[in-house]
Amino acid sequence: MDDQQRLRYSRHLLLDEWSEGAQERLLLSHALVIGAGGLGAPALMYLASSGVGRITVVDPDVVDLTNLQRQVLHRTEGIGLPKVESACAALAALNPGVQVHALAQAADEALLDQWAPQADVILDCTDHFSIRQTINRASVKHGTPLVSASALRFDGQLTVFDPRLATSPCYACLFPPDAPPPEERCATLGVFAPLVGMMGVMQAGEALKLLAGLGADAGPSLVGRLLMLDGRHWETTTIGVRRQVDCPVCRRA
Repeated sequence: MDDQQRLRYSRHLLLDEWSEGAQERLLLSHALVIGAGGLGAPALMYLASSGVGRITVVDPDVVDLTNLQRQVLHRTEGIGLPKVESACAALAALNPGVQVHALAQAADEALLDQWAPQADVILDCTDHFSIRQTINRASVKHGTPLVSASALRFDGQLTVFDPRLATSPCYACLFPPDAPPPEERCATLGVFAPLVGMMGVMQAGEALKLLAGLGADAGPSLVGRLLMLDGRHWETTTIGVRRQVDCPVCRRA
């Protein structure tokens, strides 16, 4: 780490829990971010500004006027551009020392089988149940930690799945793939812009703690816990989530 990097990241380096070694680990890490929308936009900004050395962002969509209420990475002049192209430009301006790789395509099984093994963490910033299940299967298959969040209306959820840990549940333990919930999306039900921004920032926070190797010094992990945020009253509730022995995705042979 050179002097310019020490200056750029000095406010992290001043933290008791954040050593120069932690920052070095961040600079050498790779985050795979699926989705550059309401969750992905703020998450990407904090991953890049904090110095995650390599970021791969996946999203097949283009910037739309309706996105700009909450997807703070994108700009009015970017309407019509692929979201990943818009994201790359914004992140390069924010921190030119970060390598950003853009994939303007859907996160299907083939793509995830290629990119999940290369990543140190996956951030699921999507809003489709089936895609979330596909991402989860890739996380379990390749042993890559997964930070998952959601936001709808005034309600947000956040948790971490770490297949490297024998006790960690996976997304399918919490939301069985054969019991999909009613399709609910912000395009039809709406979402409170500050709430989705907060959930994306919190996703980045959990990913950064994982990548920097902060461990228990930075507080208890969200592995095995689901944090729920009520954006009406700004109240949080945390519940335990257990690994399901009969889970079709992560059960042991």
